[in-house]
Amino acid sequence: MKSKDSNMANAELTLTRSDDEIDLRELFSAIWKGKWLIIVISCISAVIAVIYALSLPNIYKSEALLAPAAEQKSAGLSGQLGGLAALAGVSLGSGAGVDKTALAIEVIKSRDFLGRFIEQRIQLQDLMAVKSWDLSTNTLYYETELYDPQQQKWLRDVKPPRQAKPSAQEAYKKLLELLTVNQDPTTGMVKLSIEHISPYIAQSWVQMLIADLNLEMKKRDIDEAEKSIAYLQQQITQTTIADLRTALYSLIEEQTKTLMLANVRDEYVFKIIDTPLVPEEKMGPARAMLVILITFLGGFVGIVAAILRQQLRQNRNLK
Repeated sequence: MKSKDSNMANAELTLTRSDDEIDLRELFSAIWKGKWLIIVISCISAVIAVIYALSLPNIYKSEALLAPAAEQKSAGLSGQLGGLAALAGVSLGSGAGVDKTALAIEVIKSRDFLGRFIEQRIQLQDLMAVKSWDLSTNTLYYETELYDPQQQKWLRDVKPPRQAKPSAQEAYKKLLELLTVNQDPTTGMVKLSIEHISPYIAQSWVQMLIADLNLEMKKRDIDEAEKSIAYLQQQITQTTIADLRTALYSLIEEQTKTLMLANVRDEYVFKIIDTPLVPEEKMGPARAMLVILITFLGGFVGIVAAILRQQLRQNRNLK
């Protein structure tokens, strides 16, 4: 009985292997018979890939290396006055637990900051409608179906609630795609970069972003320090306890130092270590890799088409 079962199992295994061999032979046979179809589709894909790759504009990347410039408060100060400052609603700065570098990185990526930057610093068409850049004349060209540079008019055909002129939300998303801000966890250094079709615009935007960010953080600390000083002075007039008055004066002194530092230092949060330059070499697109990938994709489509064609022929013959 066991011998009979064993023979049946061996027969099934042999049949399965035979079917697999037949299937593989049929597969390779279909590919070989359809080799010209595969070659034609691959060649067409390669031509399309070359045309598409050549139509893509060069992308340039301007990058700056920044060092955190925020002064850290001493641990002693935080220990002595931190509790009192917290009760009074006064911030002692980075030494009281606020990482100015991390805060600045989040600020530069925020909607409020980038929205003001777009509105005040750049031309919207340079962000949303640029098509190409002429190296010899340093001239930008725009997508004519999106923007008419002669009449300075937006021509986009979009569905409501969007309008012909891009909204602040659209512009923010686009700029955020071009902006990269990374901090090295080991050194604390920050790299800020912008990608654009024009290398001159990429460099200009990086410079303006750094300047505006330092100014934004400076204004925030000045406003906070001035409000804190006014509040502390009010509290001093309302208390007669000598020790408490001394502590409040110490807090005022620290806020005054913050004001002085903010008013005398332009590079308030970030110091520029490596100045952003006008890049001479493009960072993309990788045209050769793009052509190879599209050609391989075309070859795969050709193989599938050849197998399907062979299968259809076999089905017709069976009928």
